[in-house]
Amino acid sequence: MSTYLTHVDAYLSASAQRDPNKIAIVDHNGARRTTFAELNELGQRLGSQLIALGLERQAVLIILPKSMEALACFTGVTKSNNFYTIFEENAPLARLTKVIAVLKPQAIITRADYAHRADLAALSPNATLLAVEDIPTFALDLEGLEQRRLNHIDTDLLYVLFTSGSTGEPKGVTISHRSVIDYVEWLTAHFGFNQDTVFLNQAPFYFDNSVLDIYSTLSVGATLHLIDSSWFMFPTKVVDYLSAHQVTTIFWVPSVLCYFANTNVLAQHASKLNALKQVIFCGEPMPTKQLNVWRRHLPQCRYTNLYGPTEITDVCAYFEVERDFSDDEILPIGYACHNTQLLVFEQTDDEPPCYRLITPADVGQKGVLFVRGNSLSLGYYGNQSQTQARFIQNPLHHNYLDRLYDTGDIVAYNLRGELVCYGRADGQIKYQGNRIELGEIEAVVSGHHEINACACVFTDHITLFYVSTTGQELDLSTYLKERLPTYMIPTSRVLWPRFELNQNGKIDRLKLKAWLQGPH
Repeated sequence: MSTYLTHVDAYLSASAQRDPNKIAIVDHNGARRTTFAELNELGQRLGSQLIALGLERQAVLIILPKSMEALACFTGVTKSNNFYTIFEENAPLARLTKVIAVLKPQAIITRADYAHRADLAALSPNATLLAVEDIPTFALDLEGLEQRRLNHIDTDLLYVLFTSGSTGEPKGVTISHRSVIDYVEWLTAHFGFNQDTVFLNQAPFYFDNSVLDIYSTLSVGATLHLIDSSWFMFPTKVVDYLSAHQVTTIFWVPSVLCYFANTNVLAQHASKLNALKQVIFCGEPMPTKQLNVWRRHLPQCRYTNLYGPTEITDVCAYFEVERDFSDDEILPIGYACHNTQLLVFEQTDDEPPCYRLITPADVGQKGVLFVRGNSLSLGYYGNQSQTQARFIQNPLHHNYLDRLYDTGDIVAYNLRGELVCYGRADGQIKYQGNRIELGEIEAVVSGHHEINACACVFTDHITLFYVSTTGQELDLSTYLKERLPTYMIPTSRVLWPRFELNQNGKIDRLKLKAWLQGPH
């Protein structure tokens, strides 16, 4: 790609021209295949319709299941120089109502039989409702699409993804074309993605991890497979799919990788996965015990830990797993991605706060991670106060506008100069006069050979929830005393049958806390 690339649509347009009949998307659990030419034409038709509606640099809400149609809508919105937000059809109407109030979309694309279609007209009376089934009938306006391309600049928005803060209120993270282009150019160079790469997507499209799968595919002319999320509850079924379709690359959340490792599927079926070459993960800490299972049974794979919040276009740090780790070690998040700077500050409680820079020479000194670079979001949509709270002026100088994003994560440099993440700053507690990172306790507990998963919750004391391999309660006293200071040992321990996951595939800690606070 040209170093002057400014528009994400250049990826799809180039792939469709270079290899029009190459399969771009396989969905319906392997039953349907869509070529780059077909995907590009659907995008052109939707883009032309949005131009006919007079929309430019406006919000378009897409309410569709994970599918080729959803990807076609992404490309159509992009081609018309508008920006998109994606919601899956099973999203609660209450949350959708909040998002519409913030986003104020000018067009909404759904299936004709979407259950809440009538509600949309009332919730968003100024939006034009479009049925996704009608896209193939929309007239092409190639001249209009070219004009929109010429009007575009790389800081125009590509998408807005809504996350929930501690209040539960949705926050719209705005990401520009420039940020995604920067990310994709690094991804394809670092991982060597090309037209022979075959991805199997796991992340929902409303989760920023999907950006890697989608835009890497469009960029290099790879093939992306989409399967029902329910399939990941049946590891053997997914392994058979990986084998049948010769998948080379997976980018999954650690919870899913752990679930596979905690079964015997890798031991029993590793020979089926000879085509798999890259296992990439992000979204939460990856326990080294389960990672070691993957590495032991699939030694041919390259394993990479990626780190980053939605506000910095998915990823800002990476770590190549090339050495051995004990089961209770914390896996580093490593180093900054290309064209990104990671800064660690010790913050005071002063008002305004003071910031002291922590360097790799300050081994083990914990601080809060801040990120600088093109990857940064342009802020929260329609929420200036939240934007100003999390995107701050670089405290090292005040000579010009130089924004940093406050990740809210506690990190420290190890002896190798790698960054290690100990969890959220809001997961750092003060207990009996000691500052404790709950993530550090979880890493130690995860190393126990009879524990499949664990999570710590703090109320007035530390409670450890754990899932054992036998389904029986474990006596963890000696194990914890040998590995943790007395003040970090959980006060209570709860055997848990199985952790529920939130919409992004992470352990739902709010439900654990609610259980503690309720009658039982």
